[in-house]
Amino acid sequence: MNAKIFKAYDIRGIYGTDFDEHDAYAIGRATVDFLGCQRLAVGRDARASSPVLFESFTRGAMEAGADILDLGVITTPMVYFAAGRLDIDAAVSITASHNPPEYNGMKICLRGALPVGEASGLAAIRDIVLKGEFKTPEKTGSLIPEDIKPAYYGFFASFAELDDHRFSLVIDTANAMGVLELPIYEQLSENLEVTRLYDDLTHPFSTHEANPLKTETLDELRASVLTEKADLGIAYDGDADRIGFVDETGRIIPMDLVTALLAKEVLKKKPGSTILYDLRSSRSVKEFIEENGGQALECRVGHAFIKQQMRETGAIFAGELSGHYYFEENSLAEAGTLPALLLLNLMAETGQPISALVEETKRYCHSGEINSEVEDKDAILAKLRAHYADGKQHELDGLKVDYPDWWFNVRPSNTEPLLRLNLEAATPEQMTTKRDELLDLIRSH
Repeated sequence: MNAKIFKAYDIRGIYGTDFDEHDAYAIGRATVDFLGCQRLAVGRDARASSPVLFESFTRGAMEAGADILDLGVITTPMVYFAAGRLDIDAAVSITASHNPPEYNGMKICLRGALPVGEASGLAAIRDIVLKGEFKTPEKTGSLIPEDIKPAYYGFFASFAELDDHRFSLVIDTANAMGVLELPIYEQLSENLEVTRLYDDLTHPFSTHEANPLKTETLDELRASVLTEKADLGIAYDGDADRIGFVDETGRIIPMDLVTALLAKEVLKKKPGSTILYDLRSSRSVKEFIEENGGQALECRVGHAFIKQQMRETGAIFAGELSGHYYFEENSLAEAGTLPALLLLNLMAETGQPISALVEETKRYCHSGEINSEVEDKDAILAKLRAHYADGKQHELDGLKVDYPDWWFNVRPSNTEPLLRLNLEAATPEQMTTKRDELLDLIRSH
């Protein structure tokens, strides 16, 4: 086993190269040993390697003494839904998210969908596996079938408030797990006309990469939105815990501006609530949240950090630039299709197309995320601290420096020798000047 499969937030690698079914068995035993689970819910995606990984992981977990609730083939948000509603100690999604089909892995959470990350258990589970020293259980657990999907579909379909409005949608599920989110839209067929792209799980993960962060994966969706004269285009990632959107003109909607619009919608039900937003987001997101009566707080990147901060601050919603959107309605975890339903609610209420709603949130010029390969990330960050000492500095995640009319954030990658720059300014000219200035400082060794 390659120990590097244990990442900051999950376990992930190439099946058969980085890990195999024997390692999955050991991870199952170690998970139960470390967490002390009596009841563990396990779901899996539709990858070719998922059945054998499920069998091996659950066999290890049962031999460690845990009863397994077999959730079947489901999306990761469904696993979180189960973690918040079933009488279990923990839950596991066997998936490699948006990665190519040769990858696989596991996402682990506790009851209530509290994530298990590197600092909260993954490192300890890794060490148990590497040592091969397992506890001797008093009993062997059992495998119990559990179908959470009907409850999940009914619960989230109930959030649609479309009255007599009718919308046309194009949904690209990339032959990945978003296919299993489609029954929610089917329950709303009186209001929704849906054109499906790549909605077959017979050959899963066989089309373009299921990753709405990569703009090229949205090309066909954008074209189809225009052809069908659709009101909204929707794209899911591989395990359906991320979602991206295209407006009716075929333009990709920036994910931080989606956070702003979703915040407006959730605040209608709970005015004055705390909303977390990704520190890389446009300054307009904070402004928009506050203008709609919310308390806006920055959060660092990464679902384990965000979910913890939501619990600490009482936040009801959080949005991340990766297309993860976190809701109290799904135990502060990603809720699959809920972001799409809330955008449709907003369109129905205002009578405005999604492009007009997005335009209300656009106030500044953002660089997007720019990666630079560097040898000494700490040295570069120290240089930037000194150079921009006259700005207001924060170190929630990397280095963020605020000025009245512009800001930047530089954060190191957790897994690669990269620094990631995000910058925003009042005008395109200022953004370009400051971007180039920063890149020169970062890349001049």
